[in-house]
Amino acid sequence: MKIASFNINGIKARLPAFLDWLRDANADVVALQEIKSTDEQFPRLEIEDMGYNLETHGQKGFNGVALLSKLPMEDVTRGLPGDDSDEQSRWIEATVGGVRICGLYLPNGNPAPGPKYDYKLGWMARLEARAKALIEAEETAVILGDYNVIPQDEDCWNPAVWAKDALFLPPTREAFHRLINLGLTDALRAVDRSPGIYTFWDYQAGALQKNWGIRIDHVLLTPQAADRLETCGIDAEVRRREKPSDHVPIWVTLAAT
Repeated sequence: MKIASFNINGIKARLPAFLDWLRDANADVVALQEIKSTDEQFPRLEIEDMGYNLETHGQKGFNGVALLSKLPMEDVTRGLPGDDSDEQSRWIEATVGGVRICGLYLPNGNPAPGPKYDYKLGWMARLEARAKALIEAEETAVILGDYNVIPQDEDCWNPAVWAKDALFLPPTREAFHRLINLGLTDALRAVDRSPGIYTFWDYQAGALQKNWGIRIDHVLLTPQAADRLETCGIDAEVRRREKPSDHVPIWVTLAAT
């Protein structure tokens, strides 16, 4: 099973580019972030015509997540548990072929300190609780998406530039490492420890051409999913295509049981 994540940065603005990638990637399941669309306005027909089932958790103008699957999706839930007052569309789950797929768009948190950073850390605490529950239930689960976290120095082009950013602050990184310490596996780092592997390049200052990138899109696996990990990769070339997102897809393949 090939499972991918892509922060599309506006599905309607980048639909042709997304469909081209979707056709090339031939993923079984795709988690999307920043669809920036309500459920009603999401371009459903174009994606369904490519053989995908679709579940969305949209929001007008910003945020928004979705799951696409060639297989039926069961037990679809929307919203990260733990705060019924949270109205931001950042989490969607479904079971596909016996695998629990959890798509997320973790808050950016800037400026920090401040209420947006407090929201980020609170969201990460709720994520930790959900991940712990999945592990305790011995679920084969894949928790993937835009984490807005730079876990290590080697995950950015220049740590000094990012030192005071919410994506890189010590409390952010510590919260991410607590996730890993629960027993989750960072799929990319399980197969490639090389520095300079990035999933995001800013549109400004020639960041792509200079390779001023950061790794903030991640795939975390519960032990049962990690046992089935075959490989993990990043489609970096997508960033050089016409009208690209500032993120690129990351994907894993899991062996059949």
